[in-house]
Amino acid sequence: MLTQREILSTLEMLKNEHLDVRTVTLGVNLLDCAGGDLPQVRRRVAERILGLAGNLVPVCDRIGQKYGIPVVNKRIAVSPLAVVGAALAPEELVELARTLDAVAREVHVDFIGGFSALVEKGLARGDRSLIEAIPEALSVTDRVCASVNVASTRAGINMDAVLRMGRSVKRAAELTAERDGAACTKLCIFANIPEDIPFMAGAYLGIGEADAVINVGVSGPGVVKKAIDRALKSDPAMDLGGLSELIKKTSYRVTRVGELIGREVAESLGIRFGVVDLSLAPTPNVGDSVGEIFQSLGLRAIGVPGTTAALALLNDAVKKGGAFASSRVGGLSGAFIPVSEDLNISEAAGNGLLCLEKLEAITSVCSVGLDMVAIPGDTTAETIAAIIADEMAIGVVNNKTTAARLIPVPGKRAGDKAFFGGLMGHSTIIPVNNGGGENRFIRRGGLIPAPIHSLRN
Repeated sequence: MLTQREILSTLEMLKNEHLDVRTVTLGVNLLDCAGGDLPQVRRRVAERILGLAGNLVPVCDRIGQKYGIPVVNKRIAVSPLAVVGAALAPEELVELARTLDAVAREVHVDFIGGFSALVEKGLARGDRSLIEAIPEALSVTDRVCASVNVASTRAGINMDAVLRMGRSVKRAAELTAERDGAACTKLCIFANIPEDIPFMAGAYLGIGEADAVINVGVSGPGVVKKAIDRALKSDPAMDLGGLSELIKKTSYRVTRVGELIGREVAESLGIRFGVVDLSLAPTPNVGDSVGEIFQSLGLRAIGVPGTTAALALLNDAVKKGGAFASSRVGGLSGAFIPVSEDLNISEAAGNGLLCLEKLEAITSVCSVGLDMVAIPGDTTAETIAAIIADEMAIGVVNNKTTAARLIPVPGKRAGDKAFFGGLMGHSTIIPVNNGGGENRFIRRGGLIPAPIHSLRN
């Protein structure tokens, strides 16, 4: 039972601190829709999603209004299309992506994820077809998101897949050059991808999941910042241990709110509840920034010395607070650092305080990785693949999830601005060392083996 003080604190979060349920994501199993006849597969996929998702948005809106807690985004994640469409050619998979896009529009969700492949150990026919289809599929659709897992701590890094993804990122940017490479904002390349991510662009329904599941993503960077500000105003001498405890308690309350909404949505739809993902996922709005938390902790801006330590503190406290609040915490759960989606982080990149190398360093302790990073349009596919490989290595060696969402902006150089619109925001383009040069290391391909500690069990 919540105390009167906790109830008032939660109401304050809702009123002034940007607390919301960032996304309710319906996972839909499409594995029995697989086949080699494209019209039949498209029909099965559409019927399955429409049958399960038809009431998703109205139910989320009704429950959000009931509690006064807005559900900002309603989304769908499906089984990996590389498996569902394993018998289809690349051009047929593009048509299947159009089907997903049309269904998402019909049920009024903002994104649908699952144009995905899991290739950490090798590439099958369906995987190769899907990766080849990704650039066109993302350029001709508005709501389809793609993800490819190219590495894991158990398997190592599939460098053949990494090089293919470098080329896919480059091609996707070229196909949407008039929109600053916007197709790339819907594409994540992962190491150690979880099976239950509610946040886009990485969301898909894992092979081990049920026929349908409701996962919830809660975000509260504004809540955490205001809590820190209040505490330091009351006790300016509070040390980092005390601030860590404060963040844990705040994360606990935020997680409880998310699970309350998620369970009621699941019950109303007659679908099992999965997980709540407590991730500090920012938006371009003032007051909803992860970057501002670093300033509240005492740093000039994200990117200056001390950033990695501060992020380690923040990520640890968020995860512990969420784990204490619920036995169903999953997904990524921690702090996201998406450069263009966070106004404060974008400004730090524009001021030269946050560079690509520092971003890569802090991904060793954050929840995702190189997220929404705009780079010069003349960066070669090999260099993009090399950046991806570096990020995958951090995830593999540290046994954590990492990802890369890179946008090589056609026709623009370091220091120019890229504009993606809406939730995706805008960003200063970050320089890349040897961006236009060749990389024979990446072209060698093969498998970078798993670290020895992963083989102990």
